[in-house]
Amino acid sequence: MIPVVETERLILRPMVREDFPAYAAIWREPEVVRFTGGAVRSESDCWGRFLKIAGSWVMEGFGQWAVTRKSDGAFIGQTGFFNALRGIGTDFDAAPEVGWVIATAFHGQGYGGEAVMAAHRWFDAQPFGGLSHAMISVDHAVSQRLAENLGYRFWRRAELERDDWVKLLVRDVRP
Repeated sequence: MIPVVETERLILRPMVREDFPAYAAIWREPEVVRFTGGAVRSESDCWGRFLKIAGSWVMEGFGQWAVTRKSDGAFIGQTGFFNALRGIGTDFDAAPEVGWVIATAFHGQGYGGEAVMAAHRWFDAQPFGGLSHAMISVDHAVSQRLAENLGYRFWRRAELERDDWVKLLVRDVRP
């Protein structure tokens, strides 16, 4: 069973089929993909990734949630943990990676921070929780600040593709 996590303004809940149009629309926003590879995603690519989110909960016991606004139920993004097995080092692949995306229309309202903090509270309380990694574009100052506020610290840089550099960060709050 996928947990539901609530904050003052948000509900983090399992994604459902009806979320797909809003999910795919977010990944077609130039401002969203600017720091996640630079190219908008096709509907087919979005569908495959959407299904991976559902599968992560089944296979790993953790995954990403739909971030919805309590006031109107609007799907505004996603956050949570996953294993991407990116091939940028067994050290990086050894712990879950955190990720978050908020639709452009909802930027600057504190929703991202609120959602990601709630996801970490849940994650840290799990038997497997406490150690996680983040991968953030070297140019994405807002996400870097959010990660630092959550306790992530710079670990190393990595090149995903030619001239596509990211910062790898680590957070370890295990007792």
